[in-house]
Amino acid sequence: MTTHHPGRDAPAVAGLLLAAGGGRRLGGRPKALLVHRGRPLVEHAVRALRAGGCARVHVVLGARADEVRARAALPGCVLVDNPEWERGMGTSLRAGLDSLSGTGAHAALVSLVDQPGIGARAVARVLGAYTSPESLAAAAYDGVRGHPVLFGSAHWAGIAATATGDRGARAYLREHAERVALVECGDVAEAYDIDTEADLTHLE
Repeated sequence: MTTHHPGRDAPAVAGLLLAAGGGRRLGGRPKALLVHRGRPLVEHAVRALRAGGCARVHVVLGARADEVRARAALPGCVLVDNPEWERGMGTSLRAGLDSLSGTGAHAALVSLVDQPGIGARAVARVLGAYTSPESLAAAAYDGVRGHPVLFGSAHWAGIAATATGDRGARAYLREHAERVALVECGDVAEAYDIDTEADLTHLE
């Protein structure tokens, strides 16, 4: 007997991976190309989205995008160039959401390339919170909102209008906090970022 998990494999939800960062505090090494378990970090992030239930995956590239294309195996992904990546994550979020327009996707599940401690189980949990294009959901770690986050398409225009600098959708989520379903993932994932040289100890 097959158990149905609401939203678990809903083709209406696309994975959106933000992987454009230049790793300024890592000596200018693009985060997408950091090596983890023998492969570029971007591959691990895509695998988590797919294994968690996202059949369609869009990847936003920026820093050394040509090198990422050449070195990373990303078959079946839609690769989106963000020429404004140096202006912050908000530009990548806007580029990614724009790339999903017209695809039939009813929601975007957004993850960050520099969080290898967040895998398929956290993706699947947040994906399971999808009910309609009005959905808003986010992983939580001990009650604190984190990634991945799920944005129903009804919210895309509002998010794009407020996504600036490195804040991404933070302002929009704060404004609509009462509508965001928090999905506890602290038991299945670790929400650390790879931002500095010290953080590289998390990579294997």
